[in-house]
Amino acid sequence: MKRRATKRIAVLMTLVILTCFCATGCTEADQVSANISQDADNFNVTRKLTVLNARTDTILLELTGTFALKNNSSRELEVIIETAEGKYQKDYVYLNDYTMYVVEDISGSDVDKYHYEINFLPQWGLKVTHND
Repeated sequence: MKRRATKRIAVLMTLVILTCFCATGCTEADQVSANISQDADNFNVTRKLTVLNARTDTILLELTGTFALKNNSSRELEVIIETAEGKYQKDYVYLNDYTMYVVEDISGSDVDKYHYEINFLPQWGLKVTHND
């Protein structure tokens, strides 16, 4: 009896979450953008990072490879680079009022715009995955 109630609650929560997910107005572009970002952060996309001084038009740094980016609270760009299979290094680029950067997707991404995954609390062991 308790197991049946747990299943009903899980199904009900899944329906509520899916309804909220569909009702948020998530566009196709939003889903593709999220998938590309995730693919790049998992070191599956070759990108080019160019950091330049916007005041003098001087290129300060160029990096091409598989890397992940994150802006931290210290006005730094954290660059995590995959240097070999399973080997990584972390570099920082200080950003100020005159420094800007551009990231280009060199290799392109082959992502599934129809794939999504919702993970509930891990202790529940409930996962909803959609693949077409």
